Amino acid sequence: MLVLPVDGALLLAPLLWDTGQAKAVVAMAVVSLLLLFGGGRYRARLHLSVLDELPRLLGKLLTAAALVATVTALRHDLQDAVAGFLVNAALAIGLVLAGRVLTTRLIGWGRRRRITAHRTVLIGGGALAAELAQILGRHPRYGLAVAGFVDDGSDCIAAAVVPQLGGLSDLDAVVRRTGADVLLVADGDFSERALLDVVRTPACRPCDLLVVPRLHYFHTQTGMADHIGSIPVMRIRTPSLRGPARLVKRGFDIAVAGVALLVAAPLLAVCALAVRLEGGPGVIFRQARVGRDGQLFDCLKLRSMRPANEAESATNWSVANDNRVGPVGKFLRRSSLDELPQLWNILRGDMTLVGPRPERPHFVDLFSAEYDRYAHRHRVQAGLTGLAQVSGLRGDTSIADRARFDNYYIENWSLWLDIKIVIRTFAEVFCARGR
Repeated sequence: MLVLPVDGALLLAPLLWDTGQAKAVVAMAVVSLLLLFGGGRYRARLHLSVLDELPRLLGKLLTAAALVATVTALRHDLQDAVAGFLVNAALAIGLVLAGRVLTTRLIGWGRRRRITAHRTVLIGGGALAAELAQILGRHPRYGLAVAGFVDDGSDCIAAAVVPQLGGLSDLDAVVRRTGADVLLVADGDFSERALLDVVRTPACRPCDLLVVPRLHYFHTQTGMADHIGSIPVMRIRTPSLRGPARLVKRGFDIAVAGVALLVAAPLLAVCALAVRLEGGPGVIFRQARVGRDGQLFDCLKLRSMRPANEAESATNWSVANDNRVGPVGKFLRRSSLDELPQLWNILRGDMTLVGPRPERPHFVDLFSAEYDRYAHRHRVQAGLTGLAQVSGLRGDTSIADRARFDNYYIENWSLWLDIKIVIRTFAEVFCARGR
């Protein structure tokens, strides 16, 4: 309910300084709201991100502006009228984008404090349902509070995480009893035909229905919905980071890393001097890391602590609050400035700007044996930053979650995704939300 009135008010804001364009401004506001909301209520994404919404949002606002500008040009011979409207439209679009940043932050704030947590019932009690319940319990930022699950099975894995509220046929009563407004279909002991019947009951019909696709590891945002007869299918299009796509990504890497290295050179010199004064010689720390297709390369960092010996640095997992890390080292780690020398790794071609973070060979062997699909991360070059890192998975965090985010990035790669991650990385560094 917050986004619609804020968008509407900001679209009408040009009326405050230019009443001569009142009809055009109101027309653009109406057309924009119709395009954005289609007469329905706004549904915030589970994963809140203005950058994710930006292409769709900007596209519809520009479409509305173009439609009204065309009508204005046909109705008025004066070029000044069209030019004046376009100026107001540009200002209104800028205000709406700024407003979306604000409303997204407010929604995220409310979710993190569980003020806006939608009561959710899981359909299914299998391993996937248990994993979803754990994730939603740990991360309130998704805005879903799991009340429990329904399943026709008697020995459900999810029962170890959330209570079983009944069988599939009890879903209507469970929704009424819990006040749930979201149904999340996972895995369990039920038939699809029975599922279709129960989600269409009077109590369940108003609920948001979220469905995890079968074979969800194959699901990508680049997929295309299709059908065979009346049966829906998803055409999976896994982006290939070879050929032209690799050239595009490499060009982006060189452009951004080159400019960043030039701009950051004075800061890098100051950091290097601080490291030298705190810990003596050996400002740059070189360490073997695993890159694309398992190839080793020397990863460069500003030294933030001094290991007892080379073997220790290769096999010991770094943790927060290590007493060998001095004030300078703590600042470098927290701000991620210790990673700046890796811009040179990118220019040399050892790394890419965005990709899975490189790990030491000892831990790659360990994690590949222990965590599902961890080794699949090495299909692409290692990155300075990645989707896992800007999603809060830095330092001593879940390896399994990092592997999932890294593989999701690889299977959904686009240049826009890289740009979004770079922007979010700058925000993380600026806010010093490091290790």
